[in-house]
Amino acid sequence: MKKVYIDSDVILDLLQKRKGFFDDAARLFTLLEKGTVRGYVSPLVLANLYYILRKDNGQKAALESLLRLRMLVKVLAIDEKTTDLALSSAFKDFEDAMQYYSAVGNSLDCLITRNKKDYKAADIPVYSPREFLDILEG
Repeated sequence: MKKVYIDSDVILDLLQKRKGFFDDAARLFTLLEKGTVRGYVSPLVLANLYYILRKDNGQKAALESLLRLRMLVKVLAIDEKTTDLALSSAFKDFEDAMQYYSAVGNSLDCLITRNKKDYKAADIPVYSPREFLDILEG
């Protein structure tokens, strides 16, 4: 079973039914529901999602969305080692570095994001949702 880190942009594609991106996100989350793939996020992802969803939909709806999401994904811890690696990394964005090192530190197979350019310094595979689905299904 593939263990994948899912970036917040992919989750927002699903939750906000973003045109042009929803279908791939929905297919990915269907694989999570079926148990074909195991999904992981960090607390940063949940905090970012809450912030965006609360602004767009209100607190109650934001929390309900996150509770539903939690049934499908595991939340990885971010510790001092993860933080120190992120602080000393070649990543331009500290948050991306934190997410990346959270995935690496937990031996995940890949990271799924629509912002692949943000992970140029990655040593694990980084896929768009469509790329991941094509690999898995092909």
